[in-house]
Amino acid sequence: MKIQPLGDRIVIKPLEAESKTKGGILLPDTAKERPQEGEVIAVGKGRVRDNGTLVAPEVKVGDKVLYAKYTGNEIQTREGEDLLIMREEDLLAIVK
Repeated sequence: MKIQPLGDRIVIKPLEAESKTKGGILLPDTAKERPQEGEVIAVGKGRVRDNGTLVAPEVKVGDKVLYAKYTGNEIQTREGEDLLIMREEDLLAIVK
């Protein structure tokens, strides 16, 4: 399914949560923390200022980003893929 976000929204595919601790202990699904890193898979056209000018997004498709823990709206595609849709302002950083 193709998704085209509107305005300053972006679509992110969260990275998989760690299934093991650094010490090698396997974690059950209920103990895994929600990931805060993901890959941008779609970007809207940008934010419109009060004067009508368009501000292009800073991120692009393929960027790895960090985002706040409980931001965005979770959706599931017909194929069963979990995605997040959020505003660009909810992003914390681009991972280089």
